[in-house]
Amino acid sequence: MAKQYSSRFIPLIISVGIVIGILLGSFFATHFAGHRLNLLNASSNKISDLLHLIDDQYVDTVDMADLVEKSLPCILRELDPHSAYISAEEVEATMEELNGSFSGIGIQFTIYEDTVRVVRVIEGGPSESVGLKAGDRIVKVGNTCITGKAYDNDKVMKVLKGTSGSKINLQVMRAGHKGLLSYTITRGSVPVKSVDAAFMLNPTTGYMRIKNFGDATYAEFLNAMARFNQHGMSSLVIDLRGNPGGYMEAAVQICNEFLPAGRLIVYTQGRRSPRRDYKSDGRGVYQSIPLVVLVDETTASAAEIMSGAMQDNDRATIIGRRTFGKGLVQVPIEFRDGSMLRLTQARYYTPSGRCVQKPYTPGDESDYEMDLIERDFSGEYYSADSIKTSGKKYKTRLGRTVYGGGGIIPDTFVPRDTLGMTSYFKEAYMRGLLNSFAYYYTDHHRARLDRMNKEQDVASYLRSHRIVDAFATFAERNGLKRRNNLIQQSYHLFETI
Repeated sequence: MAKQYSSRFIPLIISVGIVIGILLGSFFATHFAGHRLNLLNASSNKISDLLHLIDDQYVDTVDMADLVEKSLPCILRELDPHSAYISAEEVEATMEELNGSFSGIGIQFTIYEDTVRVVRVIEGGPSESVGLKAGDRIVKVGNTCITGKAYDNDKVMKVLKGTSGSKINLQVMRAGHKGLLSYTITRGSVPVKSVDAAFMLNPTTGYMRIKNFGDATYAEFLNAMARFNQHGMSSLVIDLRGNPGGYMEAAVQICNEFLPAGRLIVYTQGRRSPRRDYKSDGRGVYQSIPLVVLVDETTASAAEIMSGAMQDNDRATIIGRRTFGKGLVQVPIEFRDGSMLRLTQARYYTPSGRCVQKPYTPGDESDYEMDLIERDFSGEYYSADSIKTSGKKYKTRLGRTVYGGGGIIPDTFVPRDTLGMTSYFKEAYMRGLLNSFAYYYTDHHRARLDRMNKEQDVASYLRSHRIVDAFATFAERNGLKRRNNLIQQSYHLFETI
């Protein structure tokens, strides 16, 4: 009887034990984890409660989805300048350059005098295969007229882009043809080049401009180097000016081509991200070729990784001005609706141990955004002595001193060229007249210019046709008073821009 009694209560005893265990676990988690879990739960519940209260009790009707979309960037701004929320509508456009392609018809266009005009037909894109040409004016898409002030760049872009395989009909005007020409184009993959210039500067020196680091950058780099080799290249200039960065892996792959085995290229580290080293594997083909890397104040992120790796390994001469100073690593996190969070999870460091991230105050973006303008005011763009550093010294592989404090400070400083800068030139530039004239002149001389294959031929043609005087006449017709003395002072700038 005693055995039956005790066996009947065994399940109850076990249940009581489990409950006591859960309570003890909660107690210790609360008191020995600094209340962190409860604080997180309380904070997230607070945000959720606030949204529910607004939805339920606010005086006016509120678009809650829109409110959440607008709130997320505000929260992320309190972390750092580069953690960001990207809406579903913006994700595709944001990723195009990094992915190396997008779905569309493959043209670059400008809107001039209320008409969409084809500036360039992208090689390998759908428009090239059907015969669309630079200079064509797009008048209709389907049955919809897209001329007039109702259409800006964004609206035209949305009309022209679409899912791969879908068709679009364009009605275009072409110089020398009567009536409209009709083209039906099947949208498809349009390549986006990240190596947008590669040519020989002289019989032995190759020049390559990398405008960003994306999925296809390494392959484009190898293709350009192969062409250089065919021309007998023995030294190389890589231009990273204006390069905002992109994928770190692409920069690491290119660095690997220039370094012997075992050299540190970059390392990353964060609170929840253990240190990870990226080293060269020794299989690089160009380990001994003389190398120069050009940088400026808009060289950032992955482009700074490459610059820092080449400098700290004493592998290249860095020429230009102090780089932007972005040393934070963002990881993309996708939401179910197609939107994306780019959350900073680590910092990256050059081989000498420098974090190139410039100082920032969480939640205060104004000073951070004004940094490049303040460099101008301080004279940094014009004198190496004005460059700000943290004063902390680091050593390159061969013992040269480099400095921290934000960005990569070049080995050879090149000031901004202000020779010939006048109020006339500034006004022409700020009003967009230079770009407008470039299209206008090209459009009116397209037949002759199309026959020229060399840059030198184009330059000679423009000089012989007094291109600066032609611009001054065009600018005056568009409201900029002719100032002959100032034009002469800025003559060289107008010719070379």
